[in-house]
Amino acid sequence: MRSAALSIEAPTRIEPCLLDEAGAEIVDLVASLSAAAAALGSRLHPRSAAGLADAVRIMNCYYSNLIEGHNTTPREIEAALQGQLESTPERRDLQLEARAHIRVQREIDRQHAAGTLGDPASVEFIRWLHREFYADAPEAMLTVKSGELILRMTPGEFRSDPTEEVTVGRHLPPSPGAVGSFMAHFEQRYRLSSLGRGSRIIAMAAAHHRLNYIHPFLDGNGRVSRLMSHAMALHAGIGAHGLWSVSRGLARGAASRGDYKRMMDYADMPRQGDLDGRGNLSRKALVEFTTWFLKVCQDQVTFMAKLFALETLVERLRLYAERHGWRPEAWLLLERVLQQGEVPRGDAPRITSLKERSARELLSVLVDDGILGSDTPKGPVSLRFPMQAIELLFPSLFPET
Repeated sequence: MRSAALSIEAPTRIEPCLLDEAGAEIVDLVASLSAAAAALGSRLHPRSAAGLADAVRIMNCYYSNLIEGHNTTPREIEAALQGQLESTPERRDLQLEARAHIRVQREIDRQHAAGTLGDPASVEFIRWLHREFYADAPEAMLTVKSGELILRMTPGEFRSDPTEEVTVGRHLPPSPGAVGSFMAHFEQRYRLSSLGRGSRIIAMAAAHHRLNYIHPFLDGNGRVSRLMSHAMALHAGIGAHGLWSVSRGLARGAASRGDYKRMMDYADMPRQGDLDGRGNLSRKALVEFTTWFLKVCQDQVTFMAKLFALETLVERLRLYAERHGWRPEAWLLLERVLQQGEVPRGDAPRITSLKERSARELLSVLVDDGILGSDTPKGPVSLRFPMQAIELLFPSLFPET
C-alpha cells in the first residue's frame, strides 16, 4: 500500500535532477574525462576504429547482460549475430536478448554518425529504445511476474495500468498512473539541447539513476538506462568512436562488483535535513553517485586508451601473427591495414614484397582466420575482430569464460 504522502504524486519527487553547483571534484572529473575521451582512438584510422567498435559492442552487451544476471558468453553473443542459436530455449532467449542489444546500440551509433540521433532523454527516444530492444523478443521475455499476477509487457509502453504497480527492493517507484507525468518532467529536466557540454556529462550520470528511480517500464529499465547513457555520452562528446563501454565499468565497479547496486540504492535516499539541498531526494547522495559514475567512466576510457593505443595495437598484431606461425610478411600486411583502414587486395604483393601468388595465398590465410575481411569477395580488406581474435589480442576485455 502507498502511504498518504505518496498518494498525491508530484513529478518533482525526482528532484534534484541537476547539480547547479557541482563542486571542484566533479568539475575536474568532467575535464579529465573529456580530455581522455578526445584522445581515445584519435590516432586510429576511422575504418580500423570501426572494427574495434564492433568488438566493444559485444563487450558492452556482455556486461549489460551480466548486470542483469544473464551470463551469456561472448562466443554465444557472436554466434547469435551470425544467426547460430542454441537449441535450448533458455540459452536461445539469452542470445536473442544479446543480439537485440547490439542491434539497438549499432543503430544509435549509426544515427549519431549521420547527425540524426534524437535527444536521449526524450520520452520518444526512451520509448523507442525499449520498443526496439523488445521488437523480436520471444514471449517469455515479455511475460513479467508482479506479485501474484502474470503480466504481458508491451514493448515501448510505460506502466499505466493499476495492475502494473512495482517495487524494486526497498524502493517504491511512482504508481502506474503517474509514470507519464514523471517522464515528461524527466524529459524537460534532462533535455540536452538546453545544457552545455560539461553539464551534459554530469546529467548523463544523474539521468541514469533518475530513470531507474521512475522505473517507467515493467521490465528492461536497466538495459534501457545503459543504452540511454551510451547515447548521452555520444551527445556529450565523450563517445570516442564507440571505443569504450559504460556497462563494463558499471558491472565491475570502482572498488568492487557490488558498487553499482549499492550506489543506485544510495542515490534513492530522501533529503537528509535542511542542509541537504531543497529537493525531495538527497543532494549529497546525488553528488556522490555522480562522482562515482564519472570515475567509473574515466577508468574505462583510460583502460581502453591503453588497450587501443596505436603502438600497442601494432605490437599485439605482431604477436598475434607470431602465435599463429604465419610468415613474417603477415604482420607487415596487418600493420598496413591498421594504419590505412583498408587495403586493396592487389596491393598485397607490394606491401609484403612477395610474389603475387605467395601474397595472394597469405591474404587468403588472413581472411580465412577472420582477422581480415571485406564487404565483397573482391573488395578491399580491413581489420575484423572475431571473438577468437579478441581473446588473443585483448584477453583482459572479458573475464575467462
